[in-house]
Amino acid sequence: MQAQIKLGRIFGIEIGLHYSWFLIALLITLSLAGQFYATNSEWGTAVIWASAIVTALLFFTAIVLHELSHALVAKTRGLPVRSITLFALGGVALIEKEAEDAKTEFWMGIVGPITSFLLGFLFLGMSWVLGWRPESMPDTPFQAVLMWLGVINIGLALFNLIPGFPLDGGRVLRAIIWWITKDATRATRIAARVGQLVAFGFIVFGIIRFFDGAGFAGLWIAFIGWFLLDAARSSYAQVLTTQSLRGVRVGDVMAHDCPVVDGRLNLQNFVYEHLLRTGRRCFVVEENGRLVGLITAHEVKEVGRAQWPYKTIDDVMHPLDQLHTISPDTPITDALETMVRENVNQLPVVRDGRFTGIISRGNVLRMLQTRAELNV
Repeated sequence: MQAQIKLGRIFGIEIGLHYSWFLIALLITLSLAGQFYATNSEWGTAVIWASAIVTALLFFTAIVLHELSHALVAKTRGLPVRSITLFALGGVALIEKEAEDAKTEFWMGIVGPITSFLLGFLFLGMSWVLGWRPESMPDTPFQAVLMWLGVINIGLALFNLIPGFPLDGGRVLRAIIWWITKDATRATRIAARVGQLVAFGFIVFGIIRFFDGAGFAGLWIAFIGWFLLDAARSSYAQVLTTQSLRGVRVGDVMAHDCPVVDGRLNLQNFVYEHLLRTGRRCFVVEENGRLVGLITAHEVKEVGRAQWPYKTIDDVMHPLDQLHTISPDTPITDALETMVRENVNQLPVVRDGRFTGIISRGNVLRMLQTRAELNV
């Protein structure tokens, strides 16, 4: 889940919004405004809409805190966290490595619901101090905002505790099974299957509710189920891929015959004589027999076609001193994490200061395809 709108950084973690966030923000605001109109119409239109908007914004702040709790636990356990993205169904923290033991997985999973529960009871307590009582609806906008923040956060915590992988509850279930069986792959398979059953349950219940007259609410439940089903399958596939790559080194799959081009060549000649003719996408750049950088189709695309005859490879390449390099002995999982973190498709492989090859996502994909064909 990639963020389209960057909001900033907290504790070095990038916070962003996916466009789908605006849909759920609008739905929550409309729902709260309707609730306030039904119970406190005397507040007036301006106050009702202001209260609904403030509640929605504070709720998404609470989601950021929920995801930050996951991220901070991950960082304390040595797992790099790249970003947090808010989207239609809440938020997701992009943790670049899977947990390496059941204890880490358990705490990473459980800390989010704990955070939401604490926030929920804190908001309810603040509303109670201001005069709200559980047996009645809030009398003032401040009480209402705090009360609904409490209810929504507790609802978020309960939803995330559903034992459906990759929800927090599913990760807790996976951690418990992992701890009992000592087998991470088996634990993931069981948790993912439970997650798929939960997702099917949501879909069926949502469809029944839709035909029973619930309308959009039923479709929304079914959509949540569809999302959970897809997420469970994707998460399981990702974990299995990581497991299958354990023990594989960069030197096992890297390309040794990386083509070389002269950095003084202009982009037009480079495109027609090398990129289009060979179909390759990555080239090593040399000057006077010395390796100076890498050039790929991506860098060429950043330059307008009218400028190709006037720009050389030297002008747009990635200089070697700005590239992350890895050794042939690096685990392939570490290389993939570096590519994801740096948002690149390939990395130069260097041993004792000498260039030895290129490792790309395509190399890894071809290896996985071969293993899948042979069922090994």
